[in-house]
Amino acid sequence: MITAVRHLGPNWYASVMGTAALALGGAAVAGDGGRELFTAVWALSLLQLLALLAARALHWIHHRDQALADPAVAPFYGCLAMALLAVGGGALVLGRDWIGEPAAVALDAVLFTAGTTVGLAAAVAVPYLLAVRHRAEPGQASPAWLLPLVAPMVSAALGPKLVPHLPPGQPRATLLYGCFALFGLSLLATLLMLTLVFARLVTCGPLPLALTPTVFLVLGPLGQSTTAVGAFADLAPGVVPAPYAAGFGLLAVLYGVPVMGFALLWLALALAHVVRARRQGMGFAMTWWAFTFPVGTCVTGAAALGRHTGLAVYDGLAAVLYALLVAGWLAAAAGTVRGLLSGRLLAAPGPAPAASRPVTVRTTSGAVR
Repeated sequence: MITAVRHLGPNWYASVMGTAALALGGAAVAGDGGRELFTAVWALSLLQLLALLAARALHWIHHRDQALADPAVAPFYGCLAMALLAVGGGALVLGRDWIGEPAAVALDAVLFTAGTTVGLAAAVAVPYLLAVRHRAEPGQASPAWLLPLVAPMVSAALGPKLVPHLPPGQPRATLLYGCFALFGLSLLATLLMLTLVFARLVTCGPLPLALTPTVFLVLGPLGQSTTAVGAFADLAPGVVPAPYAAGFGLLAVLYGVPVMGFALLWLALALAHVVRARRQGMGFAMTWWAFTFPVGTCVTGAAALGRHTGLAVYDGLAAVLYALLVAGWLAAAAGTVRGLLSGRLLAAPGPAPAASRPVTVRTTSGAVR
């Protein structure tokens, strides 16, 4: 067991994120329908999280040289934060049916606090390391660089679920405004990084085949920010003064509609890249989990727009996107199970392409042609 976790990187938390997104997206689309099934999926994500936390603890204890020596793993610590937050948010939405509301609130509070702390630390540390230690070239820009910057946006989207469980007055308003601050922090930082990612794609050509699915990561901040403004609008009445509560309602629509439009544009672009890569022989790698959580954020974002605009087209869009999420999850989960059974995913990673080595060494491990 100790040897098996030597090459277990933090990118594995993406599988937890994807499973939690499958549960949360299903609850957003189906409402009260199928809650037992979606609660079971959430429970699976909780078990995945516990297993990975234990395995990563062994990794740090026995293979610290691997944990600290490779700068490529740095952006993927954002996955740890988002896994904690997604499972915690699922506890309040779905897990309360099985473990009871008090336990669900306590679990979410712990995971939200831990996930937000890790996410904020990663959002500061990773750009600092990129600037001071890694010295990456513009052509090495990767969508993975977005991961630590998106983590605070996940806190912004899921934190409001805890607002009704706080005492009225200052505590509720403080948490809601705090989530709004996290929204702004993540949004502005993501916009800065997104320009580098887009410039790399259009000036340096497509990503290496195994990394092509990471183009989907751009959907994460788009869908999650739309989900966040919808959550603010849901919770603001009675928590903040009336003019600001109405302002949050306007923001949910005036921000969410155009951003969701851009998300659909990027989804089409990402699908085109993946189809091209698949035709050229792209095999399974852990990067396939990028087909899940980012799409899941668009599902919840579209569902939020359906609530706040009253337009059935957004409910239909959420259902279509959820079908895409299910297909992506099935593909990623099947490839992961096969890779674990064969031992390929936990084997030592092969050499990465020179142009992408600073950010992709761990993402390509376990690639199967």
